[in-house]
Amino acid sequence: MTRPDALVEQYRRLPAGRRRAIAEQASPELRVRLAEVERDLALRHSPGSLAAVLTDGREMQAAHLDLIDDAVRRIAAGETVRLLLTMPPRHGKSRRAARWAPLWYLLQRPDHRVMIASYSADLADDHGRWIRDAITTWGEQLGITLHPGSKAANRFDILGREGGLIAAGVGGGLTGKGAHLAIVDDPIKDDADAQSPTMRRRLWEWWQAVLLTRVEPGGSVIVIQTRWHEDDLAGRILAGETAADWTIIDLPAIADSDDDALGRKVGEPLWPARYGRKALAGIRRAVGERVWGSLFMQKPRPVEGGVWRRDWIDRARVTPVEFSGVELARVVVAVDPSGGDSTVNDETGIVGLAIDYQEQLYVVADESGTLGANDWGLAAGRLALSLRADAIVVEANYGGNMAKSVISQAWDQLAREGEVRGQLMPLIVEVNAKVGKRLRAEPVAQLYEQQRVHHVGHYPELEGQMVTWVPGMDSPDRMDAAVHGLTELVGAGQLDALAQGMDDGRLHGRR
Repeated sequence: MTRPDALVEQYRRLPAGRRRAIAEQASPELRVRLAEVERDLALRHSPGSLAAVLTDGREMQAAHLDLIDDAVRRIAAGETVRLLLTMPPRHGKSRRAARWAPLWYLLQRPDHRVMIASYSADLADDHGRWIRDAITTWGEQLGITLHPGSKAANRFDILGREGGLIAAGVGGGLTGKGAHLAIVDDPIKDDADAQSPTMRRRLWEWWQAVLLTRVEPGGSVIVIQTRWHEDDLAGRILAGETAADWTIIDLPAIADSDDDALGRKVGEPLWPARYGRKALAGIRRAVGERVWGSLFMQKPRPVEGGVWRRDWIDRARVTPVEFSGVELARVVVAVDPSGGDSTVNDETGIVGLAIDYQEQLYVVADESGTLGANDWGLAAGRLALSLRADAIVVEANYGGNMAKSVISQAWDQLAREGEVRGQLMPLIVEVNAKVGKRLRAEPVAQLYEQQRVHHVGHYPELEGQMVTWVPGMDSPDRMDAAVHGLTELVGAGQLDALAQGMDDGRLHGRR
C-alpha cells in the first residue's frame, strides 16, 4: 500500500471533526480522493444516509425515520433485535423499512439474507423489485452485483456471496434459506381484513408457523405497521408471552404522552415538515374518530360516540345469581350466519336472549364463532335446547330457505343422537334485514340507554362490537344476531316508537 493510500485509510477511521480539518488543509488532488472516501462513508453510515447520497438529497429524512435507521444499524453491527414500530400511514415507513433499509443492510452484510413480507405478494414483490433495480443501477457504487442466474423480483442472490433477498405476501410461503433479518411491513391490507377474526387468526398462524421459523439463530425481526385493531399482529405481540423481548416504539401522529419515543411535547406532530397540526386536523375530520384513533394515533380502542355506550351495558349488567330469580316470558336464540358481501362477516352470530313479564330484556349466552353451516346449525340447536327457547330467529338474506333448512336438519340430527329428549322444535323466525337491521340497531341501543337490556355476565366480543360500531360500517355478526333477537322479543312496533327522543344527539343524522 502506497503512503497516500495508507493516509486515506487512516483518514477513513478518524472522527468527522478531525476529517473535516484535514480536508480543509489537503491539496486539490488529495481533496478529490477524500471526497470519494466521504461519499463511501455516507453510503455506509445508515439507510437514510445511503438514500440521501444516491438521490442527491431528494430522499426525505425525519426523526422518526432515524429510529428505523438506528435499529437496522444495530442489527448490521451484530445485535439481535426484535423491534415493533407502530406509526401512521403516509409517513415514509414502508419506503425506509422495506426498501432503503434492506438495500443498505445487504451492502453491509452481503453474506446475509433478508426477508420482506407485506400484506400481499404484489406489494412484497414491488419492494423486492425496487431493491433489485437499485442494485442494478447503483451496484458499482455499492460494491455488490446481482447473480446473473438469480434476479427475480421476489428472490435474488448477491454474486460471489451467500446473501440475497426473498419477498412474499403474508400467508405465502417463505421456503428455502433462512433469514438473518426479517422485515414485516404493513401486514394488514385494510379495515375489512383487520375486523375479520378469520384474517387476524390466519395472519397470526402464518407469523408463528412460517415467518418466525425462517429466522436464523441470532437473527433479527422488525415489524412496522399501522395499528388497525386491538387484536392485530402488533396487538398480539404486545399481549404475548414474549412481549418483554421486544423493543416497542409507538409513534402517534400527534404526541399524546410525556414519554413520547421522540421526546415530543404533547400535541406536537410526528412529521411537522410534511403534516403539520392544520393538515392533521383536516385528516382527522375526514377519516372520523375511529380511524383517527387507530390508524393515526395507534390506539385501536373503542371510541365513545358509537351507537352503543359501554356504560349503558355496565350499568344494567346482572350476575347469574340475580338472573336466576327472574321469571321469563320468552327465550329466543338469534342467528346471523356468516357470508354476504362483506369480508367482516366471517363469524356466525349465535346469541341467546330473553324477556321477562316486566318487559326487561336479557342477553344470556353468546355461542358465536367461525362455523360451517352444519356446525352453526347444531350450535344454535343445542343452545335452544339448553335455554328451552321457543324460537330461533335467523337472518335469511343469504341463501333464501337455506338457513331454515340448516336449522331443521340440525334439529333432526340432534333428535337422532338423543339430545332433544322430547323437546319440541322451536319456531323458526326468518328475518330479511340486511339494510333494515342497521335502522333497527338505533332503537335497540335506546333500550340499552333506558337500562332495559341486561347482560347476564360478560360477553367481551359482543360488547366490543357494539361499542365500536357506527352506521356506515359493515355490521358484525354477533351484534346483528343480538339486534335480531331483541327486535323479535320487543316487537318491531314498539321499537318504531322508541326511534325518537335520544337525548344526546349521538344518533342524529345517522342513516
